[in-house]
Amino acid sequence: MKHNFYSKIAYDRQLCDFCGACVAVCPHDAIELAEADLSITESCTFCANCVHVCPMRALEIIDAR
Repeated sequence: MKHNFYSKIAYDRQLCDFCGACVAVCPHDAIELAEADLSITESCTFCANCVHVCPMRALEIIDAR
């Protein structure tokens, strides 16, 4: 699989309700949720499962260049 290393997953802290849906669907355990903070680890492959499952639309893939 070819990865786009110019992309990253970003989340809007104002929209995120920390429900954990993104954590549950991540096949690489790349999302960590702790104390009302969400972080994406280096094991993220940008599959976008988290983006599609987020009920608050708080996650998106952005150009990180």
